[in-house]
Amino acid sequence: MLYVQDDHIREIGIDWTKLTDIIQDVVVIGDSGDCVHPLKPYLRFGDPKNRIIAMPAYVGGTINLAGIKWIASYPNNSLVGLPRAHNTLILNKPSTGEPIAFIHSGLLNGLRTAAVSGVMLKQYVSARQPADLSIHLIGWGPIGRLHLDMCIALFGERIQQVRIFDLKGVNTNTIPASVRGKTLAVSDWRQGYQEANVIMTCTVSAERYIDEAPPPGALLLNVSLRDYKPESVSAVTTIIVDDWREVCREQTDIEQLHLLYNLQETDVRTLADVVLRDHLAGVEAKEPIYFNPMGLGIFDIAIAGYYWKEAVRLNKGVTLEASKSISPTSRE
Repeated sequence: MLYVQDDHIREIGIDWTKLTDIIQDVVVIGDSGDCVHPLKPYLRFGDPKNRIIAMPAYVGGTINLAGIKWIASYPNNSLVGLPRAHNTLILNKPSTGEPIAFIHSGLLNGLRTAAVSGVMLKQYVSARQPADLSIHLIGWGPIGRLHLDMCIALFGERIQQVRIFDLKGVNTNTIPASVRGKTLAVSDWRQGYQEANVIMTCTVSAERYIDEAPPPGALLLNVSLRDYKPESVSAVTTIIVDDWREVCREQTDIEQLHLLYNLQETDVRTLADVVLRDHLAGVEAKEPIYFNPMGLGIFDIAIAGYYWKEAVRLNKGVTLEASKSISPTSRE
């Protein structure tokens, strides 16, 4: 078994084109019926804000990997100098169940999240053909920073302006040099909100706060899932999800629309509808597009599998020795 962590992933490198291609491959495989991802359970104990989520999944096709993601989310960890999320994955060989990799990486979680957003952004740009991108980023934590990195890598030449809002403020030295000259750190999320055509919410907000209708034609990448007051998006008719069963629960914005405005599964479209069936081509240019990705284990397994294979190829990571004998109690 190979052990891989953040430093190994950074040494291997981050190729956003490759990562978004992997996500698109999984969308194709999943649409063909060759993926399995049971509804993920949430383990809660003690402080109800904290949770640990299990995400078992199998991805077939050319990826052909099984595994499980086990991610702990503790919003107050920053008060004691720890990351909010602790992310681990185990990869298994589908033919035998043999564990082949153990990955401990918060970075991997962020890469998957931003890569899924990147697929949606690519589809938006392809359908709408905007002359330039005006990005409004709410939340300048690790996920927000990776989203801006993704935007720069995929569409850097199109980026006209970036506005960033964070409750803790934004250190301009942390803004990538390639866009620093056209980036404004704003003191209120409303500043520039109506002028943006790509809006990304990457927060850990305990309360919904966005109370304005979105700009006409904008792409709303609702990464943190709990930022929009229901009335602000109740008139939006183009709503995209990764999986209705997953996203319509756990106090998400989608669940609020379901409970308060009777939003149903038949009212939304999936990422597969966008990627494989060109759904955005039929959406009027003035209509906002509201993307709510809950996060699917199939995407995590595929991205983890890519880094495992690269680690093997480049001799990265640490090989963990297996037991030299098989315990009788392990036999079935």
